[in-house]
Parts: sequence; C-alpha cells; structure tokens
Amino acid sequence: MTAPQMICHLNDSFRAALGEKYVSPGTSFLKRTVMKNWALWVPLPWPHGTKTRPEVDAEQGGTRPQEFAADVAEFQILFGRYCALKEFPPHPLFGPMSPKERMRWAYLHIDHHFRQFGM
Repeated sequence: MTAPQMICHLNDSFRAALGEKYVSPGTSFLKRTVMKNWALWVPLPWPHGTKTRPEVDAEQGGTRPQEFAADVAEFQILFGRYCALKEFPPHPLFGPMSPKERMRWAYLHIDHHFRQFGM
C-alpha cells in the first residue's frame, strides 16, 4: 500500500461508517466478539498485512488515488463528519459498535496506517 492508497482506504472506511459507501460484510461470531475486543482494547499495535474488504482496497474496488493534497483534504472533511456522528451503521467485520467503540476504532485505524509511513 502506498501513502496515497492509504489515504483513499481511510476515506473509503469513513464513507462506509457514514453510510455513504457499501462494504460487504465479512463478519462472524468470533470477529464480532473476540477479535473486536482484542483489536480495540489490547494495547498492542495492529498487525500489518491483514486483508481488508475489497470495497475499501484501492487496488480492488476502492477509490483510486487522485491528487494527494485533495485526497488528504477529503480525509479531513470525512473525519470531521465522522466525529460528529451519534449513531453508526454496523462495522463490516466487527458488527454493531457503540459510539465509544467506533471512536476507538477510528483512532486505532488511523494510527495503524500512519505508523506504516512514519507519520
């Protein structure tokens, strides 16, 4: 994943959380319980190389990078809108999540990808 692809991946993830982009479910009981709690609350960095849903993968069905500065500006707008939400649609892997869990997911997801590029 390149830095421009990462920004588009984050944008697509926030569009999905805003209910603006369909992402196919890839959930299971294990992912909605054990994996969700581990990912959100165990104080370890997320592993790299984990497959994502094709709709948020810039090399598959996700948004392809355009102009980096414009994609970053869109990220800032989407993130601001996301932070203002009170209710969220179910997460494609983790299922229903409380607002606290969704905010924690957003922080960890952004942190995970920014660390890939030393940000």
